[in-house]
Amino acid sequence: MKLSISIPDDLFERAQRLARRTKKSRKRLFMDALKEYVARHTSDKVTEKMNRALAEVGGSDDPFVSTAAQRILKRNER
Repeated sequence: MKLSISIPDDLFERAQRLARRTKKSRKRLFMDALKEYVARHTSDKVTEKMNRALAEVGGSDDPFVSTAAQRILKRNER
C-alpha cells in the first residue's frame, strides 16, 4: 500500500541522516519505525491478556520466581 504523509522538515532531516548512518533507505527506516511503534503499543493488550490468564490460574508466591519474571519482563520491554 502506498501512503503519503507530511512531516515537519526537521524530523525529515533527522530521519534522512539516520537512514544514511544506518545504511537504510528512507522507506525501510519509516517502515521499521512504524513496526516498532505498533509493537510497543500492542504489547499492552498482550500484557492485559497475560494478566487475566495468570489471575485465572493463580500466581507464584515463590520470591525467586517473581524476581526472575520481573527481570525478564523489564529486559523485554526495552
